[in-house]
Amino acid sequence: MSQKLKLLPAEKYKGVNQYDPIKFYYWPIFGRMYRERVELALNECTGGERILEVGFGTGLAFPNLHDNYKEIHGIDLTADIDAVKSVFEPMGIPLYLKKGDVLDMPYYEDNFFDTVLMVSILEHLKPLELEQAFAEVKRVLKPGGQMVYGTPVEKPFMVFMFKMLGHTIRDEHFSTEKEIAAAAHKVFSSGKVIEMKSTPPIAGTVYTVGNFIK
Repeated sequence: MSQKLKLLPAEKYKGVNQYDPIKFYYWPIFGRMYRERVELALNECTGGERILEVGFGTGLAFPNLHDNYKEIHGIDLTADIDAVKSVFEPMGIPLYLKKGDVLDMPYYEDNFFDTVLMVSILEHLKPLELEQAFAEVKRVLKPGGQMVYGTPVEKPFMVFMFKMLGHTIRDEHFSTEKEIAAAAHKVFSSGKVIEMKSTPPIAGTVYTVGNFIK
């Protein structure tokens, strides 16, 4: 049975700056697309002992992850860890969060996680950094563990949407979905990429989710 995102009331989320996309999840039409992207990634996560979410932001996925994993770990470069914990720990969701970068995670031992999840993170890395990130993710995964990532598909519609929201895509997205998938296939021997169509489907594929096994 597919999971639906357990979205909290918008005012509940804390600990992120004004650039976090949390507000978009509540918009009519486009909000549904934002929610479905996360749901597609969550439904690839098979559960287990420990999950690491890279770039957890507001902790949007934590209530869903709590249903399927005993421990939720997370790293983020900018989120206020205490503020994020103050939202979820009163809900009975214990968290193990750190300031950290996927390119170098010395604080995690080898073969530690069942799943590493990255939703809309990898496009912010430079193409030359992708293999380094994937090698580090592979290191911390248990044998047979999975890396699940979600990344937007760059196309004119998306560039237009960024402009509508007051952003320039090249200032924020450095790697395309094709570069990300190619690097993942190079580091991991087994994996698949799922395509998500727009709603309505006029824009074609707008998001991809990868599921790669160590």
